Amino acid sequence: MTVDDKMEHKAEELGGKAKEALGKASDDEKLEAEGRGEQTKANLKQAGDKVKDAFDH
Repeated sequence: MTVDDKMEHKAEELGGKAKEALGKASDDEKLEAEGRGEQTKANLKQAGDKVKDAFDH
């Protein structure tokens, strides 16, 4: 697992949070849901990163 992958996954999570917040602010339920989905996807990738790191050590 590279540092670049970890940074990319964290950036995806933050992007999802921003999209969710924008959806809430603009009362756009679809945008809000997309943001939550992106966060979930990024969190799953981050969990996979942690598992891979555990096996690398």
